[in-house]
Formats: sequence, C-alpha cells, structure tokens
Amino acid sequence: MIEAADIREWRTQDVVDPGGHKIGAMEAVYVDTTTDAPAMATVQVGLPTRHRLVFVPLDGAVVGPGYVRVNYAKSQVKGCPAIGVDDVLPATEEEAIFRHYGLTYQPGTAGERQLARR
Repeated sequence: MIEAADIREWRTQDVVDPGGHKIGAMEAVYVDTTTDAPAMATVQVGLPTRHRLVFVPLDGAVVGPGYVRVNYAKSQVKGCPAIGVDDVLPATEEEAIFRHYGLTYQPGTAGERQLARR
C-alpha cells in the first residue's frame, strides 16, 4: 500500500488504468477517516475548458516514474459521480462514489464522513 505522505508527492502526475491508458491528472488524496489510510484520489478529467474531478479508489495502486496506476478501467473511472474543480464533495454524495465501484460505504457511528481530503 502507498503511504499517505508519499502519494501526496504525486499530485499532478498521470493516473493510468491497468492497461496503461491515461485517465487524467491526480488532483488530491482522500483518506479513510477511520484508519487515516489513503482511500481515494480525485483525478482531473474532461476538456480544457470543462474540467471536472472524478474519484478513484487507491486500493492496490502502484506508483511509477511519473504515474500512479490504479486498479480500475478508464471507462469506469470517467463514469464515476464527479464534482467541479473548485467544489467540495458533499457528505450526502459519498455513498454514491463507493456504490459506483461496488465498495462498502461505512460512515462513522455518529454519521461522520468516511473520506477526508489531505
């Protein structure tokens, strides 16, 4: 697994799928609020005048020279619920991102968010 301190150094690097296809540029890392381990990254995708941020899980991600390879296909990542480049992920939309990837969503016992931006 990638350590949180290490992966932050890879912001703006290319994010690629298992086949090496470029998805976009890494924008930020989100950690699981329970474990503080890297859980998701936002990737900037879209046309130069219409960028948006999509989320991709970091489980099993591999860092290489100039790229971060994730375990999800480009088409699946680009189909994920998105936010604007200047927006913040609303807590009510977190579950939809996990559902998109077939992952279990586990908010805190008092309803706390599962993801926190680092």
